[in-house]
Amino acid sequence: MKKINKKIIIISLIILIIIFITILIIYLNNRIVDDNTGFTLNENLQTEIYTKANIKDYINTIEGKILKSDKIDTTKLGKQEISFIYLNKNNKKRRGTIQIEIKDTEKPLVWISNNYTTTIGKEPNLDNIICVDNYDNSPTCQIEGTYDINKEGIYNLKYIAKDNSDNTFEKNFTVTVKEPVQNSQTQTPQTEPTEPTYTDFNTVLNNHKNENTEIGIDVSKWQGDIDFQKVKNAGASFVMIRVGSQKGTNGEYNLDPYFKQNIENALKNNLKVGIYFYSYADSDEEAQKQAKWVINQIKDYEITLPVVFDFESFTSFNDMELSIFGLNQVAHSFIQTINDAGYEGVLYGSKNYLNAIWKYHDAPVWLAHYTNETDYDKEYFMWQMCDDGKIDGINGYVDIDILYKKSSES
Repeated sequence: MKKINKKIIIISLIILIIIFITILIIYLNNRIVDDNTGFTLNENLQTEIYTKANIKDYINTIEGKILKSDKIDTTKLGKQEISFIYLNKNNKKRRGTIQIEIKDTEKPLVWISNNYTTTIGKEPNLDNIICVDNYDNSPTCQIEGTYDINKEGIYNLKYIAKDNSDNTFEKNFTVTVKEPVQNSQTQTPQTEPTEPTYTDFNTVLNNHKNENTEIGIDVSKWQGDIDFQKVKNAGASFVMIRVGSQKGTNGEYNLDPYFKQNIENALKNNLKVGIYFYSYADSDEEAQKQAKWVINQIKDYEITLPVVFDFESFTSFNDMELSIFGLNQVAHSFIQTINDAGYEGVLYGSKNYLNAIWKYHDAPVWLAHYTNETDYDKEYFMWQMCDDGKIDGINGYVDIDILYKKSSES
């Protein structure tokens, strides 16, 4: 009996040793060893703020292949240590580590004219100068030089904007102070009256309607009472309706006084309906609050087209203490809240602002560009081509829009 027990013990020990050796071999074969010798790096280990970056962008040569890596956060300036797992030439897992620096080399964005003209005793309108930065919420924006509004003349000035990374924008401009024009001495030249110009809806329909497009309008209180049956009969298939607007930064939300009338009559006449809200949102929280307010207004209606974030208050942008990226995040918060509620959130913007301001978003775009043929070269699902449209059923002007069914380009 003792011999049997001893034999069992010996066999058990052998089995345990075999198991231990097996586990050790597996561990040694699969353990991840820190090793920076299996690859070489590019000379440039820097990337620009907010750009998409991948560890492969910084590897020059590697013996095996990269399996996975830490995410590179390009929303913050400074150096980051990034680790990644790769297979070496012997098919062994190794951990490599490199240091990447996120930099900001972009100058502040300043929209400024070459000359501002005023009359004696009146301040020139310099408040419309836009000075914002892609990263810093409050870049330094100042005017170098002086002018005297009480003395006629041309004054040479310089606008200087600088961010915290010492990226500097400079532009020379002038302020012209003139004597006020005396009405009694002014003679208005006689000219022949001219017919007001407008864009005819039928012309747009003939030029742009095809199997991949629909033609429609966008409306608010400014169009007054609308005969949507006539609008439908004129060939419009959809309407974007303003649900409301915010009364300035931190202001209350106002329901468009014609919203209910417009949406009920549009749906009654079998027009597809989308919604837009005119916003002054200056924070993610404010944008989310606005989106929820919009959702509450439209929940009882059939909305088959997108719900739009419409921010155009760029003269207030200077005072919001927001970076360009921060404003894009505000738009994202509104749109994401709309998406989460089951609608499709999109961004409205003009060509210039889409290129200069709305450059960090990934939402579908409703393009505003008043021209017969847009040269905007990025994607858009709808094009607001004019604001002087004329269509049967509306007294006065209206915006005309082209909706693209399949392609996002005209």
